[in-house]
This record gives sequence, structure tokens and C-alpha cells, in this order.
Amino acid sequence: MEEQEILSQVVAIFKEELDNEEIELTMESTAKEVEDWDSLSHIHLMVAIEKHFKIRFTSTEISSFKNVGEMVETVKKRLG
Repeated sequence: MEEQEILSQVVAIFKEELDNEEIELTMESTAKEVEDWDSLSHIHLMVAIEKHFKIRFTSTEISSFKNVGEMVETVKKRLG
């Protein structure tokens, strides 16, 4: 699966989890730039992404993602 395809699916997950259809994400997007993306919603987002892609992040990965791009790259690696 290509990064853009993963990114578009991640955007859909963010929109649903944060209940905001206006969210636009890029690979460089960070939590500071996205309204309602706080530490609690981060956990909900990670769980939703794991369920959607049928993968598992390590706790270290979850706490160290600096931007959406790192998340997408990790998903891509997990999917092989």
C-alpha cells in the first residue's frame, strides 16, 4: 500500500475519531496543528488506526510519533 493511500485512510480515521470533517492532514502535520488532538485523543486515534489496518504499534512508537508522516511510514512498514 502506498503512503498516499495510507494517509487518506488515516485522515478519514482522524475525521471520525475527532468528529471533525474539516481536518486536513499532510505528512508533516503535528498534534499542535490539529484541533482536539491531545494526549487522550492520541490514544484513541492510535487504537482506531491499529484496528483499521489490523496492526499493532509499540508503546514507544505511540509516544514518539512526531508527525502524521512517521505514523504513516510505520503503518506502511507493518503492512509489509
